[in-house]
Amino acid sequence: MTAEELKGQLGGVITFPVTIFKDDLSLDIEGYRQNVAEMLRFPLCAVVAAGGTGEMYSMTPEEHFEVIKATIEEVGGKTRVLAGVGFNMPLAVEMAKKAEEAGADGILCFPPYYPNADREGLLHYYKAIGEATNLGLFVYSRDWATFSATEVWRLCEAIPNLIAWKEGQADLRAYQRIMERCGDRLHWIGGIGDDMVPGYYSIGIRTYTSSIAVLSPRLSLQLHERASMLDQASLARLMSNYVIPLYALRARRKGYEVSVMKKAMEILGKPAGPVRPPLPEVRSEEVKEIEALMERFKPVL
Repeated sequence: MTAEELKGQLGGVITFPVTIFKDDLSLDIEGYRQNVAEMLRFPLCAVVAAGGTGEMYSMTPEEHFEVIKATIEEVGGKTRVLAGVGFNMPLAVEMAKKAEEAGADGILCFPPYYPNADREGLLHYYKAIGEATNLGLFVYSRDWATFSATEVWRLCEAIPNLIAWKEGQADLRAYQRIMERCGDRLHWIGGIGDDMVPGYYSIGIRTYTSSIAVLSPRLSLQLHERASMLDQASLARLMSNYVIPLYALRARRKGYEVSVMKKAMEILGKPAGPVRPPLPEVRSEEVKEIEALMERFKPVL
């Protein structure tokens, strides 16, 4: 599949599974495969292996490749597989090459470890990853890695296989400027969370990355469908009943965007396991709140 072919197949819900660890914090690949297989009962646009929710930054390169390989095997061509890469330029290049060899369809590129990098150096970082593979490249703008419309256009000019932009800043004003400058050169993805679906879809986005898909792909697809149809009343109900309460829990502590999801999965009987440090485990007094919320989720499971 060429980068442009992949770009043409994007649209809908992209999921990024959590990586399952055993009590001793080693990989639980069988539990991971079980979760991926369950999600694939639904028509998801793509699966991101070893992304941020997948605790990519806690893995060794060998573990990263094992998760990528297991995802590709479990998906079996049913949808597209994107591999998360990052850390630094040499590691990201190596991770991208191995992901392509394993059969991944695209590369989701995280910012490098070095915060607030110079713009010229950052361009060379992404360019080196793009040149290392023939796969379509997705840039994930998150945390300190913010870009102006002009800077995104420079990346487009420098990296022919850059095909998509994953917005992770929740800054719709800046995103609109970027979209206006670059037009259909890139595929535009709402990338910060399910709680931003109303905002993203109001400016024309029709693809988003869903955390909730690890719990309920059905709800993720309902959010996409209602927002695409501009069915504001139905969308507001889904947001109020499910999304906003869950994201309020996730926002309590740094790292809870993963920890809360794993605890919710455990409550629902899915393989989950602990998080790896430095992410914190959910406080014991908060477990009952998550249990009550998962009870509320029953109609959309």
